[in-house]
Amino acid sequence: MKKEDIYVIYGDNGKELVKKLLRAVEIEKEIEKGMLIGLKPNLVVAKTPESGATTSTDMICGIIEYLKDCGFNNIIILEGSWVGDSTQRAFKVCGYDAISKKYDVKLFDTKRDSYKTYDAGDMKINVCDKAMEVDYLINLPVLKGHCQTGVTCALKNMKGCIPDSEKRRFHTLGLHRPIAYLNKVIKPSFNIVDGLIGDLDFEEGGNPVEMNRIIAGKDPVAIDAYVAELMGYEPYDIEYIKIAEKIGVGCADLSKVNIIELNSDTGMQKRFTNSGRKVKHLSQWVIEKDACSACYGSLIHALARLDEQGLLDRLKEKVYIGQGFRGQAVEGIGIGVCTAGFTHCVKGCPPKAKDILHFLKEHIN
Repeated sequence: MKKEDIYVIYGDNGKELVKKLLRAVEIEKEIEKGMLIGLKPNLVVAKTPESGATTSTDMICGIIEYLKDCGFNNIIILEGSWVGDSTQRAFKVCGYDAISKKYDVKLFDTKRDSYKTYDAGDMKINVCDKAMEVDYLINLPVLKGHCQTGVTCALKNMKGCIPDSEKRRFHTLGLHRPIAYLNKVIKPSFNIVDGLIGDLDFEEGGNPVEMNRIIAGKDPVAIDAYVAELMGYEPYDIEYIKIAEKIGVGCADLSKVNIIELNSDTGMQKRFTNSGRKVKHLSQWVIEKDACSACYGSLIHALARLDEQGLLDRLKEKVYIGQGFRGQAVEGIGIGVCTAGFTHCVKGCPPKAKDILHFLKEHIN
């Protein structure tokens, strides 16, 4: 497992997918017997994973089962919800209380923890003690949008390891710089991104988009750069990614990253059973027939970026997506390799939201 590798696996069964991924990377070779293993999910609010806000409980179960099968039993789940919400309530609502009992894994609320001040170079940061005691930290963020930073994923998920007073200070400092510097202090051993269901724009959920994938790697900067592209952003447009690379946290240049896809995005048809109003609004521009959810999710994110830039209303025709259009010659805009017969087509299986966005903007102009 190299630092420059990013692994991607597609599907909707979080437990089985993450086990296959862990078998591929052989995470157990990096962990010594007796090490304290910390699982750091995203439980920013007390909302279920289906809302797009919090880390999949199925994925957590899969990781715990895999680790225990490898003989590792010294495992804790640690998290601190955002200011104004209760971590204990989030543990209960999101199903972590039940996970704790089933697998005999302790839950640790960092809001109740003591903390120390660490020198991150150009700034000092308060970090909860338990986060620094962990020998092997597995970071488990959700692939989500954020109303202030655009994207929230691996780097920002470490905010759950600081006290509430420090979270407040981060916001007064503008988030981007302190998020980057926090990752000079807390350095996850491995990052596993829940890209199964994530919110379109807000970290607290409400506009869930099924992306049906899990993404993993050692470099949180590379992970966030890759996720930014999936959501239709240029990685260096996300300020904290740029700063984190500059101060040596990791690499945001995706040309230097190896993307290893462990399977293909096939047969995972979209469902969106709990989509928010924004997703429904954006889907008005889509004609879909048997679309895979990873491909459809990329399109939704691209349309969201187009909407943010005030260009969506200039898209005068609908776009087509789905396996149902395979082999058809159609006058129009198609998304993904299944629409290769269309007069205009964005190739990819699945295509990146960034590539779809660029294509649609060129078509508009």
